[in-house]
Amino acid sequence: MEEGKQGVMVAAQNPIAQLQARFKDLENGFRAWLAKQSLPVEAAVVTATSAAQGAAIGAFMGTLTNDATSAFPTPPPQANLNPQAMASFKQAQALAGGPFVQARNFAVMTGVNAGISCVMKRIRGKEDVQSSMVAAFGSGAMFSLVSGMGGQNQAANVISSGLFFALIQGGIFQIGQKFSQPPAEDVFYSRTRSMLKNLGLQDYEKNFKKGLLTDSTLPLLTDRHVT
Repeated sequence: MEEGKQGVMVAAQNPIAQLQARFKDLENGFRAWLAKQSLPVEAAVVTATSAAQGAAIGAFMGTLTNDATSAFPTPPPQANLNPQAMASFKQAQALAGGPFVQARNFAVMTGVNAGISCVMKRIRGKEDVQSSMVAAFGSGAMFSLVSGMGGQNQAANVISSGLFFALIQGGIFQIGQKFSQPPAEDVFYSRTRSMLKNLGLQDYEKNFKKGLLTDSTLPLLTDRHVT
């Protein structure tokens, strides 16, 4: 008994569990405070915090791809490159930049996405695929602007980048919704299961589910069918 009590005391005093519980309390308190704020304040705070998280992730990713930037030599200022080649060169630099470049890009993408999502959710009262795609379009467009990937036809590239981000995030949202929702239960099978339970035949439920039987077939059943 004493060893069991000591085990309980050790588990109760686990510093990792206490730290997780304290962090959870802080997170819940912050969300409760944020929900009471006005829309501009909430959007600004959500954008800033998400941008900071994105910057940290981008800086880490930039350290991993820092060596890759050396593979893209900077052309001399006098080089007469065609616009398409220059645009491709800028795209390669934007996607394989150092820690600062990646921190800026990720901060813009995550901050704008979270800010627009916050505004859309507060205005529309729900978070659906339309709001997700609008937020993704904004983050894609801003990423195109800050990364300098547009080249000479910057407006068209901003729109195409926004549409690309929107389609990708819309697809991911739909897939997530599909897997997160439990499968809809068959109404006929639910009624059959309830009837079997009332008749004391719940042991034969698996036979009904396997045979896809409905209530309309019950009058035709015999002992051979249910057993």
